[in-house]
Amino acid sequence: MSAYLPILLLLVVAGGFAVTNATVVTDKIGPSRYNRAKLDAYECGIEPTPLPAGASGRLPVKFYLTAMLFIIFDIEIVFLYPWAASAIPLGILGLVEIAIFMGTVFIAYAYVWRRGGLDWD
Repeated sequence: MSAYLPILLLLVVAGGFAVTNATVVTDKIGPSRYNRAKLDAYECGIEPTPLPAGASGRLPVKFYLTAMLFIIFDIEIVFLYPWAASAIPLGILGLVEIAIFMGTVFIAYAYVWRRGGLDWD
């Protein structure tokens, strides 16, 4: 147990440092003068336009679908890199497993493509 004591101490010190900086130090050091310009939303230098009456300000679903597709293919790459690095020791079983994984991802990709999820209006 004594071997883990430095790690535990490091976690406690790092956590205390983070909490102290996030709560105490920012309130004491940071500016406390607010004006309209600081409280407005920043939209790349363009003045924000008010939403029409009854608009909820929601984004179209295609934005969320694109984000989910990015996550799917990002996870695919995360699994492919270690497999490529150790493909020879894994042998035929590793090849079969990665083929099943790639087939599953390809089915999801074909489904999204066929449903028009990759088409931008």
